[in-house]
Amino acid sequence: MIKLNRACLFAASAIVIANPAYAEVHNVAPGEGAQERLQEALILAEPGDEIVLGAGRFELADGLSLDVDGVTLRGSGMDQSVLDFTSQQGAGEGLLVTSDNVTLRDFAVENPKGDGIKSKGADNIVYHKVRVTWTSGPVSTNGAYAIYPVESTGVLVDSVVVSGASDAGIYVGQSKDITVRKSIAQYNVAGIEIENSRNAVVEDNLATHNTGGILVFDLPDLPVMGGGDVIVRRNLVTANDEANFAPPGNIVGGVRKGTGILVMANDNVRIHDNLLSDNDTAHIMIVTYVLPFTDESYNPYPRNVVIGQNNYSGGGTDPQFEGKEMLLAAFGGALPPVLWDGLSQDGTQSLYAIAGTPGWSLNLPAQGASPDQASPGPLSVPVPETEMADCWAGAPAALDDRIAG
Repeated sequence: MIKLNRACLFAASAIVIANPAYAEVHNVAPGEGAQERLQEALILAEPGDEIVLGAGRFELADGLSLDVDGVTLRGSGMDQSVLDFTSQQGAGEGLLVTSDNVTLRDFAVENPKGDGIKSKGADNIVYHKVRVTWTSGPVSTNGAYAIYPVESTGVLVDSVVVSGASDAGIYVGQSKDITVRKSIAQYNVAGIEIENSRNAVVEDNLATHNTGGILVFDLPDLPVMGGGDVIVRRNLVTANDEANFAPPGNIVGGVRKGTGILVMANDNVRIHDNLLSDNDTAHIMIVTYVLPFTDESYNPYPRNVVIGQNNYSGGGTDPQFEGKEMLLAAFGGALPPVLWDGLSQDGTQSLYAIAGTPGWSLNLPAQGASPDQASPGPLSVPVPETEMADCWAGAPAALDDRIAG
């Protein structure tokens, strides 16, 4: 006699509920009344329904919202179905999603007054072949985030294109079980940012012409704390040379132009098999959070960061911080590809690299010390390459089924 696992039965029944037999397709065309017709479809949709955007430009004067589980919003292609928010009133996001098991695919969002697409508390959400851009280029009046999932479990960002965000093109915050892959982030302050999140995989992306290419942060005083368990692998991080255009007071306003990959105050991070070129401050930087904070649970130091084999070329010739002349002279005209500020909670090493990694510690004397106070020395305690095993899976594999068609 075969015994069925009760948990599997429950999962199967949940899938049936999320995809009922009588799902409908709602077609919405651009043109007169598109705002009202599209928002009505988003409100009246039932779990399992699909809303299909026709080809063309949807001229929208207000943001859109979706709060129904299990809905797919599909366009005719990221260059064919365009949600144009150039005339948007107010400062909200273009599209806000607050429901679970939602798939967003094959359309574009242009010129929202606030964020492009924000999903909050939306578990098992998929962004696939979505484009979000500000056509005025990289200016501080653009919205902060292009794609912005937050406070979610299960996030898949696949094959998206983002540009012009005054904070991060792809930002995943306060979430877990995340994959960001096969995407292009360019002309943002931060190309891709993983913040206060766990179990994230960032792979096979192109990050170029941002201020900083890929950021892995942990910040204090947020509802979800303790970010870590992040893999950054097989990405092309090149020529991140855009001047920082973040509005005053924004935390990413401190990111130096020419930063490739930046890890700050995070735990258990693996960086390997990336191609890094022509990032003129540094290809990889591992740093401590230096601003004042009162959150007693917060650890401002990076911990257990491991740098594996990466391919480095160019870069490091124009670092954007004080004391660069001294450092450039010390290193023969270009900083090494991997830099650690040298700070840790208990004075022990928190950055590790496989043998042969061209990395140095600045050995700064204290938090907030400027680089001209550095006492550079090579990284010690290399780890064997056999210890570079990736330990975290990212987004649930079941989310891939939604982008197969």
